[in-house]
Amino acid sequence: MSLQRIHLRKLLKIMYAEGVERVRFLRSDIREDMARERGGEDGGDGSGGGDFYAPFWRDAKDHVYGYADLHDATAARIVSNSGRRNLYPQLRDGFLVWWNERRRWTNAPFEPIAPPTMYFSVPSTDTTVKVGGILAVRDGRRDDHFIYPYWFPAPLISEEAGRVGLWVLAQALPRIDPGELRILDVIRGQSFALDRTPFVGDEHRLFIRRYTSAVADWNRLRAEYE
Repeated sequence: MSLQRIHLRKLLKIMYAEGVERVRFLRSDIREDMARERGGEDGGDGSGGGDFYAPFWRDAKDHVYGYADLHDATAARIVSNSGRRNLYPQLRDGFLVWWNERRRWTNAPFEPIAPPTMYFSVPSTDTTVKVGGILAVRDGRRDDHFIYPYWFPAPLISEEAGRVGLWVLAQALPRIDPGELRILDVIRGQSFALDRTPFVGDEHRLFIRRYTSAVADWNRLRAEYE
């Protein structure tokens, strides 16, 4: 079952979706799982819908590092994938709102550092959560920042989802100061960090409850395909 080995962003999307939206996401995941069983592959980027988010995120990283301009890069992406002409500008504009207006770091040049990729086996479940695709950057004051992208149009990241996501990141990346971690809801230009969204101690319990509910729904819907 794909929920047992899954990207954090995709898991957050499924766990915090509700109603018909959740059913739609789960059915899509089930079809992808069945395709893998037949020997197919998905996009591999945690999108659950093809590899078009990951190229945007590469462009966003290049913008941060000064290698490219995100407006130009997005225009080129739209030319090569016109089916995403609405989505790419939303990703671009949301990212730039955060990068230009909401970041609290120095304006000095930024440099790339090695991005961590880790797998976290969640206690009391059979789940392995992949944490990858992180924007890892060092600012002019030599402070490090690690930004994990959530790039889906829906659902938005709530305070609870941000807190649970940060908990998973902190567990998966124990060598990184949790205060340096961010989850970025890209389209909305909204980031979550412990200085504004501190842990309250129930994050593991919330994760288990949300995950267990998602698995139950996944199994129920999967049975319809038997």
